[in-house]
Amino acid sequence: MMTAYLVGMTVKAKTDSVSVDAEDALIAALKVKHDYPAAMITYVRKRNARGDRRHPHLGLLEGEARRRKPA
Repeated sequence: MMTAYLVGMTVKAKTDSVSVDAEDALIAALKVKHDYPAAMITYVRKRNARGDRRHPHLGLLEGEARRRKPA
């Protein structure tokens, strides 16, 4: 059974969070670490359906695309 998790991370002194579908929190953290090897995982929590709908977070692939855009 897949559950949505929110994974907070720090990359190059910038914080961000991404939404990941995974079986448990450890797998969610490992998926993010696989896509962002330099990231330091700061937290993993289950997504809050109501609160996260009001303040949406990027999905894993969307976050990857956003980071690669030049600032």
